[in-house]
Amino acid sequence: MTTDSPIRWAHDDGIVVLTLDDPTQSANTMTDSFRAALGTTVDRLEAERDAIRGVVITSAKKVFFAGGDLRDILRTTRDDVAKNPDYGRIVKGHLRRLETLGRPVVAAIGGAALGGGLELALAAHHRVVVDDPAIPLGLPEVTLGLLPGGGGVVRTVRMLGITAALDRVLLPGTRFTPAQARDLGLVDALVPSAAGLLPAAKEWIAANPAPVQPWDRPGHRLPGGDPADPAFAAGLPRLTANLRKRLGGANLPAPHHILAAAVEGAQVDFETALEIEARYFADLVTGPTAKNMIKAFFVDMRRVRGPRGRPPGPATFAPDRAVVLGAGMMGAGIAHACAAAGMHVVLTDTSMAAAERGKERVAGVLADAVARGRLGTGDRDRILSRITPAADAAQASVARLVIEAVFEDPAVKADALAAVEPHLAEDALIASNTSTLPITGLAEGTSDPSGFVGLHFFSPVHKMPLVEVIRGKATSDETLHRALDVVRLLKKTAIVVNDSRGFFTSRVIRTFNDEGLRMLAEGVPAPSIEQACRQAGYPTPVLQLSDELNFALMRRIRAVGRAEGEAPGVAEQVVVRMLDEYGRGGRTAGAGFYDYASGRRARLWPGLPDAFGGDRTDVPFQDLVERLLFIEAIEAVRCLDERVIESAADANVGSLLGIGYPRWTGGVLQYIDGYDGGPAGFAARARQLADAYGDRFLPPPSLLTGAERADRYAGEPA
Repeated sequence: MTTDSPIRWAHDDGIVVLTLDDPTQSANTMTDSFRAALGTTVDRLEAERDAIRGVVITSAKKVFFAGGDLRDILRTTRDDVAKNPDYGRIVKGHLRRLETLGRPVVAAIGGAALGGGLELALAAHHRVVVDDPAIPLGLPEVTLGLLPGGGGVVRTVRMLGITAALDRVLLPGTRFTPAQARDLGLVDALVPSAAGLLPAAKEWIAANPAPVQPWDRPGHRLPGGDPADPAFAAGLPRLTANLRKRLGGANLPAPHHILAAAVEGAQVDFETALEIEARYFADLVTGPTAKNMIKAFFVDMRRVRGPRGRPPGPATFAPDRAVVLGAGMMGAGIAHACAAAGMHVVLTDTSMAAAERGKERVAGVLADAVARGRLGTGDRDRILSRITPAADAAQASVARLVIEAVFEDPAVKADALAAVEPHLAEDALIASNTSTLPITGLAEGTSDPSGFVGLHFFSPVHKMPLVEVIRGKATSDETLHRALDVVRLLKKTAIVVNDSRGFFTSRVIRTFNDEGLRMLAEGVPAPSIEQACRQAGYPTPVLQLSDELNFALMRRIRAVGRAEGEAPGVAEQVVVRMLDEYGRGGRTAGAGFYDYASGRRARLWPGLPDAFGGDRTDVPFQDLVERLLFIEAIEAVRCLDERVIESAADANVGSLLGIGYPRWTGGVLQYIDGYDGGPAGFAARARQLADAYGDRFLPPPSLLTGAERADRYAGEPA
């Protein structure tokens, strides 16, 4: 092997140790160089087989193997695949030769093995992993609009059975801890530390001199049966029904292709199954959905998690003591996040009883995590021990971080901050969790507005990965970077927005909510509205979302807007009628657009047709779908024009992680780039919607100008 090869070869006493160590990258990926090195390595193994007792595959990187190079996937076109009949097949061939070498092959895994990394390990006869819960293993390709293209579908189906492989591994894209992967059967053994990997691998090789993969043994049968078995055939409708339920009609081809590759591949020999997998993979990798999702979750995510112009020098801000003002649902969630990050948290409210209820909320969330096997009892106890309920602001003494999460009223927030500020450490970062109130105005109530910032968390905090960092007019660069440090410490993703009412996420999602209520007022049947949301790919349909938001709160927010000159709209009229005429206030009131039984959503309220009509069946269904998608995308363009949002990457990531914009789009601005015809095609369709439904769909001037120049928000073709 050459010194610059991504695979190092060492031969000692009949054992060949192959160390994955690409000298040109911080992580091992499926580059052209790696493909060539893998082929050369297998050639040499076959040539020297008589002198080899076994093979160990390990890694010199923190990550075992990171899988495919997503930048290559973004560049791949259908023409590329058409011109290269071997596309996606070469590595499959190398791995097949490896597992049929006639010598034991062990994957010794000391770091993350996701996607192609796990596929490489699955081609080994035995997999041993360091027992560290921080090491993830899995096949998450579906989350990027792809399927495992290195034999992952074929091998997991033959290892686990069709149903288990689909339900537990392939369709959810689950990331397993080493212990979970062992219990499922994806890996075989665990060792306490990396030092035990090589000895364990050599011990297994000595005890298994001539292993054969289960699927290569005569008479091998799939666990649970193959599609020809009556028992499996009877359960196939459940698989397809579950898939339809999972997708809700959304434009996500990857799950369909995974199901097809699994079922079709289970009916043929191994090599033919690999070919079926390759063809489905090629269709996905050249399609728009995968490119949109890769652009968002790889390219844009790296940008928003980057340094953001932070100058070198200042140490990372890592407060060890925090105070959270307000112990309601949001405050308790923020306290939980801070305590889980290692901070000691004082959780305050107007009474000790209210503060203690906040800690009880945290305890409930932690108990659920323990019950689901996601958290140990020791970690639960440590997190809870870091939270101190309090009714006296003086207990926040020397805290270096304060996050205010009280009622959405400027006066209430000002009073809470004024009470706590004298007790804080001198360099404390002061933040508000407001979702709508301008940060600049709130900062005026503090002694130093330059040290004040917005940290808008999303509910439920323990599940939602996004934090909107809002910069007021006086917020200093240092304060902004300290706030970003806090978000990273909490293991969440930040987008940066400038101050305005509603900021970015609340402003954009409001257009979605308003458009759905406008459809209802137009007489569009409520079930059609909800189904349009599902088929667009929204995780929560608009009427259901409105119920969750609470109509009384929505009315209060609109009232504040009217006080600042905002005209009342159709959506507000719907909310007022639901409250005043029908006494329905949303889920917390036990009745909204849906009926509820014992707190659980039961059905759409049968009174909706009488209240708002429901006979407008002449509206094209595709118009309903695109009205929802377009109205949010257009508002995002306006936010970009007004510098409320600073980059297309922030807009895309914020819309996906914060407000449930459909994943297949790649985000609000990537949706425009990826629309048929790009921005020009989007603008033409927007004009059609404006002609049919109103001027709110008119494309902003900047969009028209960019479309004329063939610009894209990504700065490059999608």
